[in-house]
Amino acid sequence: MRTDLINGKAVKNVIMFAVPIMGSSLLQYCYGFVDNIIVGRFVGTNALAAVGNVGSINGFIIGAALGLTAGFTIPVAQKFGAEDYKGMNKFAGNSISLAFVIGVFIAIIAHIVCYPLLRLINTPDEIIDLSASYVNVLYYCVPIQMSLNNFNALSRAVGQSKKPLYFLVCSVCVNIILDLLFVGKFGWGVVGAAWATAISQLTATLLSGIYILRFNKELNISKSDIRLSGSVSLKQIKIGFPLSLQFTITSVGSMVLQTAVNGFGPNVIAGFTAANRVEQVLNIPMSGLGVATMTFVAQNYGAKNYRRIITNVRNIYILDLCVSVICSLILYFAGPFAVSLFMTEQNPEIMYAAKHYLTAIAQCYSLVATLFVFRNTLQGLGFTYANTVAGAGEFIGRIVVALVLTPLIGFSAICYAGPFAWLLADIPLIVIYLVKRKQFSKLISQQEE
Repeated sequence: MRTDLINGKAVKNVIMFAVPIMGSSLLQYCYGFVDNIIVGRFVGTNALAAVGNVGSINGFIIGAALGLTAGFTIPVAQKFGAEDYKGMNKFAGNSISLAFVIGVFIAIIAHIVCYPLLRLINTPDEIIDLSASYVNVLYYCVPIQMSLNNFNALSRAVGQSKKPLYFLVCSVCVNIILDLLFVGKFGWGVVGAAWATAISQLTATLLSGIYILRFNKELNISKSDIRLSGSVSLKQIKIGFPLSLQFTITSVGSMVLQTAVNGFGPNVIAGFTAANRVEQVLNIPMSGLGVATMTFVAQNYGAKNYRRIITNVRNIYILDLCVSVICSLILYFAGPFAVSLFMTEQNPEIMYAAKHYLTAIAQCYSLVATLFVFRNTLQGLGFTYANTVAGAGEFIGRIVVALVLTPLIGFSAICYAGPFAWLLADIPLIVIYLVKRKQFSKLISQQEE
């Protein structure tokens, strides 16, 4: 069933649209979350540190890839709002082929640069081979991940957010079963966890692809639409590239920060990894509202409902701030318990690092709400360059902390790297949005004359 984001009560419909997205995000995080728990409990601290250590590199490579697909489907939502269905299907079909082709290219590059990047971020010798073996399996799946992300984004672009959730439920069930089988029973370690993730993602991709191409009633993609078009591809890359660049820039900052974390040894790496996983789960409600806001804004921008955009972005922002307060309380009081799930025995050094990090994040969560709302609003309008500007702010924040503050005040600086990066990203996003809102006010005046 499609959620109508162009008519009716906007905030209510955005929430209804966002809930399945939150569920999908939770299930996607379950891939890494389950890997971390099973690896940490069945293999050991070094294995957990090895899996966590590749997070910044994955953000650099896979994040850049997925940023492109997020941009590919923005014109689909805008064309849907404008009721230009022929144009919508052409953009949708082209995105399917373009995502897979670029995914293959990125997978090849990823395998080439993997080991040098692990050395670059100062990965400890005792875990570097484990990290490399884990991440190299995942890189075979970059085309699959890009296709899955693209199929899900196509569903959401036309107001359907429930189907991706159903497919991911099947995928995560496969992941859990295979993790227990490959790691727990067969003893394949981190490689087994990676193959479990790869097979489960392939499952979700096949289900999503079949639905989009054969059963989605809003899209009617023909063989000619799937054939790559140079002009359409150029438009989609032009929108997607700034999003990809944003992921790349912020990931470089995260890699530099990970280098600083790695200097504290495997126990701190493991604590930082476990706490970071818990934080990612608590990000999901705000992130889900952000993605829903992007689709809401894109569809209404195509329909030229400028007043509806201005009024309801403000209301969604207030809602997201309230959500951030609740998430902060959960993170502060329940976060340490969640971290303990990653270990069979309490390790004081791991728990200290994790608690310190979670406390710092919980104090500043409103900055995340601001980031998600305004970044996704501008993304829905097609002003994706704003994401690059925000990404540069995050990059500067993490670089300053890693290179300047960590040597001076130690691990405490790393704990506040995220909030400092969010603040530097929020400032330009708010300024750009206020400029665009002023332009919309003029367009509204012209419509009402």
